[in-house]
Amino acid sequence: MASPKQVARDLLERLPEDCSLEDIQYHLYVRQMIEEGRREIREGHYFTQEQIARQTYEVYHSVLRNT
Repeated sequence: MASPKQVARDLLERLPEDCSLEDIQYHLYVRQMIEEGRREIREGHYFTQEQIARQTYEVYHSVLRNT
């Protein structure tokens, strides 16, 4: 696994020369969020599609009953 410094270097190499600081910050943020998501999945912190479908169904029908 590459170090954070190497990840930043690789990112900078792929961006165009005329990119802004905001572009760099955005791409670093996106990369950080992807890595955080991967870590959460490795640690088992996620919902399956079936769990989300069941919860959505339950909330939807709960709202319908209360209207």
